[in-house]
Amino acid sequence: MNVRQEFREVEVHRSSDVPRHVPVLLHRADEILGPALHSEGAVYLDCTLGLGGHAEHFLRTYPNIRLVGLDRDTAALQLASERLAPFRDRITLVHTRYDGIAYALERAGLPDKASVSAILMDLGVSSMQLDEAERGFAYSIDAPLDMRMDTSTGPTAADVLNTYSHGELARVLKTYGEERFAGKIAAEIVRRRQRTPFTTSAQLVELLYDTIPAAARRTGGHPAKRTFQALRVEVNRELESLEAALPAALDALVPGGRIVVMSYQSLEDRVVKAEFAKRSASRTPLDLPVELPGMGPEFRILTRGAEKATQQEIEDNPRAAPVRMRAAERIAGEEQP
Repeated sequence: MNVRQEFREVEVHRSSDVPRHVPVLLHRADEILGPALHSEGAVYLDCTLGLGGHAEHFLRTYPNIRLVGLDRDTAALQLASERLAPFRDRITLVHTRYDGIAYALERAGLPDKASVSAILMDLGVSSMQLDEAERGFAYSIDAPLDMRMDTSTGPTAADVLNTYSHGELARVLKTYGEERFAGKIAAEIVRRRQRTPFTTSAQLVELLYDTIPAAARRTGGHPAKRTFQALRVEVNRELESLEAALPAALDALVPGGRIVVMSYQSLEDRVVKAEFAKRSASRTPLDLPVELPGMGPEFRILTRGAEKATQQEIEDNPRAAPVRMRAAERIAGEEQP
């Protein structure tokens, strides 16, 4: 989806039937972001609103903040708008990918630089998307091969399987799924689609069971896990969005503002780690003995490496098991000389 295409704010409705879910690492996120949210009118930017669990907590806990919430999934936005209806006067919800941060802030009447106090990016597929069989994210349920987070635009996973060349398929599976049998799987996809195009997840799962050697299937989890991840990342351009969104998010923070990013796979976490490392490093040339004015680090890292969920949190919410959390605080702005 082109983030410059039409965006729309989502009308807020009330409902008593909004589903509840367990937000991942909620209390840890509050510990990190809370200190930045005590000032009157502080802006909390939720780049992956989902069902609004994190947002509801922050709106209740910090009654003086306002929320700008983004999500590419129109169904999730509608449910979140119902859940957050009690706070309608303090929220702006925008239909966009998280690399549409600048446009979302514009819709909220805010500049895209140094206007936000706290940011949360809870990446990956949401609980709602996994639970809705017809979306095709889950390899354990036979469903149409869709996998679009925004069902109003873009190619589906079936389109990828049925139109990509062998080389393109192998690249997607290897790069985004870290699948060591990528070439073999891609060849079998091309062979089978000539007879019957792919339309359902059961077809793909059957192919993977037939193609991946039995010895490899006995380790590393479900044999479809890596392929389904790769297709989802490709269909939704997840890494491209993240690579564009992170610099925009960091630039949007005020000095003293904080960001938390939760990743669920190593590819995402590497992008976050690299961007945080770059922005927290000195820009003074290494051969100079003193720090040049305005060339010091812009951010300081708030987590030691990537934090993971505790065993208790995983028992309460199994989907927290793969999470990797990183956080940073802005300590300098562009206004420096």
